[in-house]
Amino acid sequence: MKLATLKDGTRDGQLAVVSRDLKTAVLADGIAGTLQRALDDWSFIAPQLDTLYRQLNDGKARRVFDFDPQRAMAPLPRAYQWADGSAYVNHVELVRKARKAEMPASFWEDPLMYQGGSDDFLGPCDPIVLAREEWGIDFEAEVAVITDDVPMGATPSDAFQQIRLLALVNDVSLRNLIPDELAKGFGFFQSKPATAFAPVAVTPDELGDAWRDAKVHLPLRSTWNGKLVGQPHAGTDMVFNFAQLIAHAAKTRNLRAGTIIGSGTVSNQDPKKGYSCIAEQRCLETIADGKPATPFMAFGDTIRIEMHDGDGKSIFGAIDQVVRQLGAVEVAGEKSK
Repeated sequence: MKLATLKDGTRDGQLAVVSRDLKTAVLADGIAGTLQRALDDWSFIAPQLDTLYRQLNDGKARRVFDFDPQRAMAPLPRAYQWADGSAYVNHVELVRKARKAEMPASFWEDPLMYQGGSDDFLGPCDPIVLAREEWGIDFEAEVAVITDDVPMGATPSDAFQQIRLLALVNDVSLRNLIPDELAKGFGFFQSKPATAFAPVAVTPDELGDAWRDAKVHLPLRSTWNGKLVGQPHAGTDMVFNFAQLIAHAAKTRNLRAGTIIGSGTVSNQDPKKGYSCIAEQRCLETIADGKPATPFMAFGDTIRIEMHDGDGKSIFGAIDQVVRQLGAVEVAGEKSK
């Protein structure tokens, strides 16, 4: 089934069931008011949502309305936990190679992961609002899973059983802030602003055979300013699958229902597949020519991230954002526009 959260003036929005073709929807208010509520009691609520989903697709649901992605929040507008991995080691290797730094062999065996802000996610059509272009604005196209409760010490096999939903992500990064933050030894914070999500989260069965080995075996398309810049295959070159990423996150802590685990930037070794973030393209340019040529995003730029099934139909809907400048803000004690 496909689930969305619609804007209703509250922080957590209103849960809606969306048709398979993403054209119509129906509120799930008689079943669960929010997606978090559904996740908190998934075994009881999910079958009811699935019945409503079937009725919607069969044309038998009541109070049906046209689904408008502009009205959508992130499926989970705020989550208890957002942990983003780096499952595509090719991406990490390129970044290290561009810096002429050796990549530790452990990166192929032990996943990288950081804990991001989860209290203020962006909807699929919400603008990316930032104060300064010189921060190095970049998109990052990713796949993510949303889990049920995962106990501390869970094995990958156990973790796989707790995957409830999949989603698409734009994990916005401010590249020029990253070096100084990492140099402090405490990881990302200011360099990782609000993350955006595609309109709907879907249960794994919606992917059919494309969901196997805890990976999504489909291309992920990124279109920057109307130009297709990448369509790497999400199932190719994914060194750590989602079961392994979840188990990694649960090594020393319990993960509660509604935890979101990201794949990291989808990246293929074949450069012909293009890129899912500008930084990767700049790394390739640096390796080849000694310096990058592709600029980061500017105010007014657009980014569209989408995944299609084998028939060319959108699965999650599209992340479709524009970069906007924050109005009058205080930045480092100085007022700028």
